[in-house]
Amino acid sequence: MTACAIEDGAALADGSAQGDGSAGASGTGESAEPEPEPESGPGRTEPGDPVPAAAAAAAPETTRTEAALAETVLMEPLGTQTARTEAALAETVLMEPVGAETLRTESVSAPAETVLQPFALTADGAYGARLTAAPVTGGTGGAGTAWYAERWTLDGPEPYAVPLPTDQPEEAEAQVSPLADGRVLIRRRVAELHTFSLLYPTGPGTGELLLGAVEREALTLLPPSPDGVSAYALSLGEYSTELWRVTGGAAGPEHIADLPGRCSGGVWLDRAGRLLALDREPAGGGPVKTVVVDLGRGAEMTPLLQIAPDSADRLLLADPDSGLLLIRSDAPGHDRLGWGVLGSCLPVRFPECLRLPDRTVAPFAVQPGQTLMPESCAVALRIDGAAGSWVGLWRPSGRRLHQLAAPGGWLAGSGVWSRDGVLKLPYADGDTACAVALLEMPEEVEPAGGGSGTQPSAAPGPPSVCTPVPLGQAPLMGRPAPD
Repeated sequence: MTACAIEDGAALADGSAQGDGSAGASGTGESAEPEPEPESGPGRTEPGDPVPAAAAAAAPETTRTEAALAETVLMEPLGTQTARTEAALAETVLMEPVGAETLRTESVSAPAETVLQPFALTADGAYGARLTAAPVTGGTGGAGTAWYAERWTLDGPEPYAVPLPTDQPEEAEAQVSPLADGRVLIRRRVAELHTFSLLYPTGPGTGELLLGAVEREALTLLPPSPDGVSAYALSLGEYSTELWRVTGGAAGPEHIADLPGRCSGGVWLDRAGRLLALDREPAGGGPVKTVVVDLGRGAEMTPLLQIAPDSADRLLLADPDSGLLLIRSDAPGHDRLGWGVLGSCLPVRFPECLRLPDRTVAPFAVQPGQTLMPESCAVALRIDGAAGSWVGLWRPSGRRLHQLAAPGGWLAGSGVWSRDGVLKLPYADGDTACAVALLEMPEEVEPAGGGSGTQPSAAPGPPSVCTPVPLGQAPLMGRPAPD
């Protein structure tokens, strides 16, 4: 199962390379789907011209020609799981409180200002958590502020936030992560110790369950596990990285493995919280490559991305249902945002429409439930520029990046898609303590002259040889490991 990489609709066939010894070389004549440069003209939004998004619901205060690239080996698709559904929206509209007029805007405007506090969401988007601050007089949590944890409930008819203050203000560098049962994990730094507790509302107060502590110089929580129960953290060393399970184990923080090299990132590849993708830099130096840690096999590590021997290849986001991968790599000669499919022999593509000069583009959410249809998944991207942060909406099957202004107070880089294709963006502005803006993927317009943007970029040639790697033999979709 192998794929080469193409860029801007042209197969990169100028030689071949062997990536990390696990992928076969790719030659010329590769049949590939093109990603042509977006055309200009009426109906197209130029980069940097965000269209105002609209959709926000008020709620109560209580809440990524060039040299040829080696083949990329990808693992086979993962299983599916039913996700929460939302009512489909016929239009992208601004939803105001009951009795207010419904508005829709078409004019171009500058992106809204955003707040930048880290915001973590459970895998299903039901709960969120962040640190927030309240102004105080002579407080110890900062210059006139007191930090505390806050849990958001997002799966009900209206979003709401529950403050979880404790006896003393939190430090601004503390980390929070929500669990599927509504409790919030918090990591605090106390001298050389990293302490972990679970916070939960208890009537008018906040309950706290102390889990234990880890004595390390640095330790960082990973994104919430899809199982909703476990939470993991990484501690970087000089030659290796420690993987810890800080909750969901038998008793307190538990050391799982010492992983060779310096690992970062963290993308879950399945719904069970077993396959964890990490970006790994070799201990002796070298390019970053994404590897997979199988927590069901004693943290066994196998390669995932192998685009070129000297390229830095990172996995940014993955959808277990469709197998869609969002990748950042400098294999084309500079950092580009691309996409591929787990288990596919098709090339990794680097669409031109995702390349915005002087801006940073990063995916943060993929539409779930699109089994065997990765090209149809709607993808939400955070776009950062001099004017602030705004939202990009894109499908692999399309040739256009739709740029929309974010709601004021957007918790930038956070959001979740429903199975029906509705994007929920949490925000909190001066008037609303907890709310969600609803966006829908704009309708794709057929390009002038016909064609869907998926025709081959060169004459068909012989199929490439697909070379499997050990990861392709990992137990997926609940299947037992081969004997």
